[in-house]
Amino acid sequence: MSAERLGFLPQEIIRKKRDRGALSVEEIAFFIAGVTNGTISEGQIGAFNMAVYLNGMERDELTAFALAMRDSGDVIDWSTIGIGGRTLIDKHSSGGVGDEKVSLIVAPLVAACGIKMPMISARGLGHTGGEVDLMDSMPGVQIAPPVEFFMRTVAEVGCAIIGPTRRLAPADGAIYYVRDVTATVESIPLIASSIMSKKLAAGINGLVMSVNFGSGAFMPTVDDALALAQSMLGVAEDAGVPMVTHLCDMDEVMGDAVGSLPQIREVIGFLTGGPREVRLEEIVITLSAEILIMGGLAATMAEARALLKTRLDDGGAADRFGRMVASLGGPADIVTNPDRHLEQAPFIRPVFAETDGYVARVDARAVGLALLGIGSGRTRPDQSIDHAVGLSGMVHVGDRAGIDRPLAILHARDEAAWSRAAAALRAAITLSDTRPAAQPLMRARLATRL
Repeated sequence: MSAERLGFLPQEIIRKKRDRGALSVEEIAFFIAGVTNGTISEGQIGAFNMAVYLNGMERDELTAFALAMRDSGDVIDWSTIGIGGRTLIDKHSSGGVGDEKVSLIVAPLVAACGIKMPMISARGLGHTGGEVDLMDSMPGVQIAPPVEFFMRTVAEVGCAIIGPTRRLAPADGAIYYVRDVTATVESIPLIASSIMSKKLAAGINGLVMSVNFGSGAFMPTVDDALALAQSMLGVAEDAGVPMVTHLCDMDEVMGDAVGSLPQIREVIGFLTGGPREVRLEEIVITLSAEILIMGGLAATMAEARALLKTRLDDGGAADRFGRMVASLGGPADIVTNPDRHLEQAPFIRPVFAETDGYVARVDARAVGLALLGIGSGRTRPDQSIDHAVGLSGMVHVGDRAGIDRPLAILHARDEAAWSRAAAALRAAITLSDTRPAAQPLMRARLATRL
C-alpha cells in the first residue's frame, strides 16, 4: 500500500504539526525519506521547520526525528577497522561567537591522550561560525571526504573534523540549509535533532558537549540552554549513548579571536604554548577532562587535567593537530610554518574606545554581526566567506580599555570595511568606571542516566 493511501502526505504532516499534533514514528520516517530523496520540496521543509519552531516536539517525536535523520544515510561501523569501546567519543558545542575553535583544540588534545574522536560538524549559522569553516580555511583540507578516508584518518591520527557528507545524515543537510533562510535556526528541537543525528551517524560510543547561552549563543538564557541540553540528553538516552553536557556562559566572545584564520592562529598558539585566554583554557580543559573520564583514561578530574597538561607541554597535542590537517589534505607544516599557509587580511588595525574604563559588557552577537557585515560569515547558505577577516586580541569583561588600550585588532579587506566594523565593535562594548564582578563560565553539569 502506498504512503499516500496510508494518509502520509507531506502537507498533512505539516498541517498536523502546525496544529500542535504529535507526529508518529511512521509519519516522521516518511517525511525524512522525502527530504532525502527530493520528493519533498524546500518550501515544504521550510513550512515543517516553522511548525516545529512554533510548536516544539515531544521527547518521542524528537528521538524519532533524530534517528530518522541518522538513518537517512550510512551509520559508521568502526568495528570493521578494529575501533570500538569506551574511547570512541565525540565533542560538540551548540554554538557561540568564537567558540568553534574549542573543538579544534579539544580533538587533537584528547587524541594525544588515547581517545578516538570522529567529529562531523557544520558550517556557521547566523552570527556564529562553525568548525567546518575553520577547517576549510586551511588550504587543501578536505571537509567532505569519503567515509573510508575519514575513518582512516581517525584510526591513524586519533581525530578528524569534517562536515556532513552525502552519505552521513544527508537529510540533516537539507533541513539545515533551509533553517538558515527561514528564521528557524533557534528552534530547540531542530538544533537538538541536527546535532544528535550527525553525532549518532558517526557511530560514537559517547558524547561530551557544551550547551551555550547568552548573547553570543543561539540560546539567550540559561533556562533555554537547559531545555536544549535536556532534549539532547533524552535522545542520547533513548539511543543508548552516554552523554555529558555543561551549560556555558557565552555572553561575550570566547577566546581572543573571531573569524576563520584568526582563530586558526589562536588554535596553533594555544597548542604550542602561546597565550591562552582564561575562559578558553577553562572550557577546553574541563570538556577534555570529561572525555578522558568517560573514555576510562582517567579516574578523576585531577588525574585527567594532569594528563592533558602533559600532552600540551610535550607537544603531543600540537603534533596531532598537524597530523590531522595533513591527513585531510592540508599542509604538513601548518603548525611550524603557519604564516606560509594562512592568509592575512590586507587591512589590520587596532580599534580603540573613545573613553577609558573597564569592560562591563560585550554583546557577542553584535560582534558576530559586525564581522558578518565585512564577510567573515554568510547571510545566505550558498555564500562563500572571507576566511582572512575577523579580529584578534579581543578584550573581555573586567579588562581595562581606552584610548591607548585597544578593544581588539580588526582584520578587514579594506579601510571602508574596517571603519564599518570598528564602529559596530565600539557600540557592542560597554565600559564602566568600576571593574565588574567575574561571572562563572560553567554553570551546570548534566549527564545521561545509563
